[in-house]
Amino acid sequence: MTALDDAVPDDPTDALSAAPPAGVRRNGTPLGRLKFCYGPMDCGKSTLALQIDHNHARQGRRGLVLVRHDRSGTPQITSRIGITRRATEVGTGTDVRDLVREQWARGGHVDYVIVDEAQFLSSAQVDQLAELADEMGVDVYCFGIATDFRSRLFPGAARLFELADELQPVQVEVLCWCGLPGRFNARVRGDEIIREGDTVVVADTLSSETEHSVVESSASARFQSELATLRYQVLCRRHFRLGDLGPATAQHGQLRLS
Repeated sequence: MTALDDAVPDDPTDALSAAPPAGVRRNGTPLGRLKFCYGPMDCGKSTLALQIDHNHARQGRRGLVLVRHDRSGTPQITSRIGITRRATEVGTGTDVRDLVREQWARGGHVDYVIVDEAQFLSSAQVDQLAELADEMGVDVYCFGIATDFRSRLFPGAARLFELADELQPVQVEVLCWCGLPGRFNARVRGDEIIREGDTVVVADTLSSETEHSVVESSASARFQSELATLRYQVLCRRHFRLGDLGPATAQHGQLRLS
């Protein structure tokens, strides 16, 4: 023992004290992780969610696939490139821990949970996902948009930024009409950006005159009467701030309510 060892006794509060291996608690219990993958519309979040589910399932892991307000209006994850997967809808009062417990009660096992459209979760539901990771060793993968049409964080996304072990922007780049990266999901009526209104309005891509949309029941009657004229467009910060939709405001493939 050196003189330095004599001078510095063991300190139980030492931040550099020995730690157990990654993913394992000191008592040996596996530790799950909470991950949030985020990005603007059309960047491939739902596609990535389905790919991760496929990769885990083919390795023999068992998962629970959840969604909140999918664009299709049905309990499934839908990708704009045509891939779909049935999912369990998370309601306003759903306790996501109970969904896992119900799976266990039926004799099933849950290694991971995937949540699409996670921005629409409540802060309490995100806390429940963190508990699944910390106390039950479940890996949780959340996918969603960070900010709403006003460029403000959704409550669910804000809580995920606060709690997630890992934050990952989706790498598929979505471009503004000017060619710069688009980060802002502008709500548009006619040729004007709308900066006030209900936060949650979910729309599918307009591919025909028969496409349907889903709107929160909190929308006002006046707002519902104007749905046929609403769409979404991804813009860079400058053009979102200026309200500049570019030379062709009715661009093919943008999101529209019909």
